[in-house]
Amino acid sequence: MARKLEGKIALVTGGTSGIGLATAQRFAAEGAHVYITGRRRAELDVAVAKVGNATGVQVDSTKLDQLDALYAQIQNAHGRIDVLFANAGGGSMLPLGEITEEHYDDTFERNVKGVLFTVQKALPLLARHASVILTGSTAGSGGSAAFSVYAASKAAVRAFARNWILDLKDRHVRINTISPGATRTPGLVDLAGPDAAQQQGLLDYLASQIPMGRVGEPEEIAAAATFLASDDASFVNGIELFVDGGQQQI
Repeated sequence: MARKLEGKIALVTGGTSGIGLATAQRFAAEGAHVYITGRRRAELDVAVAKVGNATGVQVDSTKLDQLDALYAQIQNAHGRIDVLFANAGGGSMLPLGEITEEHYDDTFERNVKGVLFTVQKALPLLARHASVILTGSTAGSGGSAAFSVYAASKAAVRAFARNWILDLKDRHVRINTISPGATRTPGLVDLAGPDAAQQQGLLDYLASQIPMGRVGEPEEIAAAATFLASDDASFVNGIELFVDGGQQQI
């Protein structure tokens, strides 16, 4: 059976853990050579070993010179990108009244500036009919206490996709947003702090809010990202694909 991404060159930013790592593994299993980025060398090396057919490049997506070096490396080795998964990002929780400038800057630098320039600087390398996937979140279209800055940053990501498909329509580049719900990743459980019981309590609470009665697994998000990356989604453009167990549909 033919693999969905045979011979493709893919880039997954923030690919050292969670959804990014699971997606890089799935892309590689489907035949792609995958570039993965991360800010920490040791974690990046471990991820590359797990992915297999991969190249790791140490990059902070908020640093434009590091993005330039990343794309120069891909240009020299392959001359193109077929799939770009702009996944690097993150956030933390602070309620209105306690939000700091540092909290705002960190969240928007990682989730908005990083995504913007990751995609913009990739444009010369994007192949005709390339697939660009942006990591959104159910937070971007709902409400959660103490999560307003993160939610606003993910709403901005969704707006990028709606507008960029018009900017790139002559290039035949597809841009879609994948919006996971609560997913069992290090980034999610860390919101509860280091205590294992508190982490499990958070997961249990989140599961109670989801019609399917459980949180998602990174591999489930990766499967949806693979669909958007592949020719199976050749007429899918500008959508927000919720992978959330029905959470945002009620």
